[in-house]
Amino acid sequence: MWQVYDDFGETYLRHASDSAANALYDRPAVLNLVGDVSGGQVLDAGCGPGLYAQELLRRAAEVTGLDASQAQLSIARRRLGEAVPLVRAVLGGNLPFQSASFDVVVCALVIHYVADRHAAFREFARVLRPGGRLVLSTQHPTTDWLRKGGSYFDIVEEEDVWKTENGPYKVRFWREPLTALCEAATSSGLLIKTVVEPLPVDEMRDRYPDDWAQLREAPGFLALELVKPHDG
Repeated sequence: MWQVYDDFGETYLRHASDSAANALYDRPAVLNLVGDVSGGQVLDAGCGPGLYAQELLRRAAEVTGLDASQAQLSIARRRLGEAVPLVRAVLGGNLPFQSASFDVVVCALVIHYVADRHAAFREFARVLRPGGRLVLSTQHPTTDWLRKGGSYFDIVEEEDVWKTENGPYKVRFWREPLTALCEAATSSGLLIKTVVEPLPVDEMRDRYPDDWAQLREAPGFLALELVKPHDG
């Protein structure tokens, strides 16, 4: 499902840099949960073109980026420079890091593309240090169910069509109930600390009033903060 991001290339960077959903909704919510990471080792899992990694670096974190898309990694390399380690790997498989390597893992708007979400969470738990945190965002399961229909409790592959300046792109993703997502996370040994259904930031009201009004009434995304216990 990630392969469409190879096709997106620079189109995704231009979209995500300034869009209502990315720049003024998901990134503020995720980075607010991340908080102070100064001096910490942070893995940006599904880093794309490096927009979250750029802010993590600004917050004085030591950042490693990981993505399945070589095209997005190439863009991230150009934007972040040679000092930031960037690794190609597919979430749901084994991550190329030693256990207990990171203080924080950030996984923004990626988990719904991962076929084996249980395996992805197990690997996140493995590479986190005791007391470390996973900050994750994904599409809101209720909103996706209302858009797509069928049973809320189904775990199904869905498809959206994103209209961009370079034409339409078909984007496939997994829709699952909140119970299934949380079970995949907690079965890895992680504990859910915080659940956030974001509200749009005030800037969106002026720049994207229709998106702001919609997101004030119904959530688009869901963010979770999970913790690896010290005795885990």
